[in-house]
This record gives sequence, C-alpha cells and structure tokens, in this order.
Amino acid sequence: MLDRYLLEVVPKKAPKTQTTNALHIRHLRGVFGSLPLSAIKPRHVYQYVEKRSQKKSDENGKVTGGKTIAHREIEILSHAYTKAVEWGYIDRHPFKGEVRLEGEKPRDRYVEDWEVIECLSLGSQRKKGSVVAIRAYIHLKLMTGMARGDLLRLTVSDLKDDGIHIQRHKTKDSSGKKTIYDWTPELRKAVEMAKAARPALSAFLFCNKYGKGYIDEETGESHGWDSMWQRFMDRVLKETKITVRFTEHDLRAKCASDATTLEHARALLSHADPRTTDAIYRRKPEHVKPLTKPLE
Repeated sequence: MLDRYLLEVVPKKAPKTQTTNALHIRHLRGVFGSLPLSAIKPRHVYQYVEKRSQKKSDENGKVTGGKTIAHREIEILSHAYTKAVEWGYIDRHPFKGEVRLEGEKPRDRYVEDWEVIECLSLGSQRKKGSVVAIRAYIHLKLMTGMARGDLLRLTVSDLKDDGIHIQRHKTKDSSGKKTIYDWTPELRKAVEMAKAARPALSAFLFCNKYGKGYIDEETGESHGWDSMWQRFMDRVLKETKITVRFTEHDLRAKCASDATTLEHARALLSHADPRTTDAIYRRKPEHVKPLTKPLE
C-alpha cells in the first residue's frame, strides 16, 4: 500500500517541515493511501492537483487548499514513490518526468538600496534590544546572504580568526556544505554591532533577554524573532517612505542579486547548484549590450 511510503518520507526532515508535511500527508492518504503502488497514473496526479488547487478555508479561516499547497503535496507523493523504487518494490516511478505541473511564479521583490537605508535609519530609544539587533542582522544578511536559520544559530565560537564559519543547517545531513565568510572591516563591524545589541550575555550572536537563541530546535520555529521582525516592519511602513513590505528572504535575494557574478552569488548563499541561485535569488534585470554592427 502507498500509505506506508507516505509515512516514511517525513521522519528525517526538520521538525518544522515534519509538521507541515504531516498536514499534507493527511490529504494524500485520504485519496491515495489505500491504493496499490501500481495503481496511480499521471492523470490521477493532474486530477488531484486540479481539485486541490481550489482554495478552501476551514472553520478557523485557515486556507486548506490552493495551487502551492497542491504542489507541495505532490512533491511528497513523488518522494514516496522514489523510496518505493529505492527499496525495490517497484521498478520505476510512475509519474516522475511525465507530469508537468504549471510552475509557480518565483517571488521577484527586489529591495532597493534606498529602502535599506530607510530601514537602518529607524530610531531606537535603547542601545540594546530588538531594533538595534535587527539593524545588525540586516547588515550581516546583506553582506553574507546567510539564511535566517543559519544567522540565528550563529554562536561566538563560529567567529574564527579567518572568518565566520558555518555549515548550512538545511543541508548538514545531505551535502554537508560548509562556508567561510572571510573577514572584512565591514563584516567585523556588523558582528560587533550584533554583540553589542544582545540584551544578555550569550553564546549566540542573536539572543533573547534570557540569553537563549531564537530557534526552537524541537520545532524549528523562531516565534520570538518572527514577532520582532513583524513589529520592526510595521514601524518601517509607518515611519519611513517604504510602502511595500519585504521579507528576510528578500534581503537574502538582494545579496545574491547585488553580487557581481552568479558564481559569487552561489557561493555566498552556499548553494550547490547555481541554477537555484539564478532562478530564485538573482532578481535584478539582466543588462545586455546590443550588437553595435548594423545589418547590411
């Protein structure tokens, strides 16, 4: 039964991903769970996506359908079949390479330099705490392009003589990608800003008033930091000239977009495949020099 393989794809993922995947699997099992492995055909995938793409809400108003959710669920279903092939229960994946779902439009918000300046000019009545910490965070994000999870997990012990050492949390159990961000005067200054902004003595570069890091390793959530960021952005929209909200992920994309070359951007973001960097994170328009020789 397909049911078994759906349950096998979750346990090795990050806690937050496990929680989300569990919700997706509940819907998949209701439709496909009792079917034999050989029963599913590409047409069933298309039918499922068409039906699930219709946005619905539960009694609490939470969206339980939509194209993005449908695509995430099919990714899990596909992974379940990949495991079934790996374990020798079937010879081939029944729809890998045969189903072409309509792609989701990548986010294209590019944060302009003037918007960064506006954010960094936001006043704070305290020398420590949220606003000062987020300003330091923005400096570090724009210089390194680190993912939120990696930045919030940074500890003082990661600050070595030759630079900031990280191993991407997202890929530590797969590619094991490690990156060293070489020291520059600006990077050192941003780190010192982050240290000075801490409300308590801590091993973490960013911490709460109790000196603890913001990431809950059991759930993968960072509610305290998310609330701080939300309040910061509310003030930005209210007190500056910025009118369109942006996310931390948009700042990561700005770092990649502002890098001189695609390879430099890929290295900053610790991506294994430059196609990911180019498709999702390089958001500036591409400048192309026209041909100078006119047609005869």
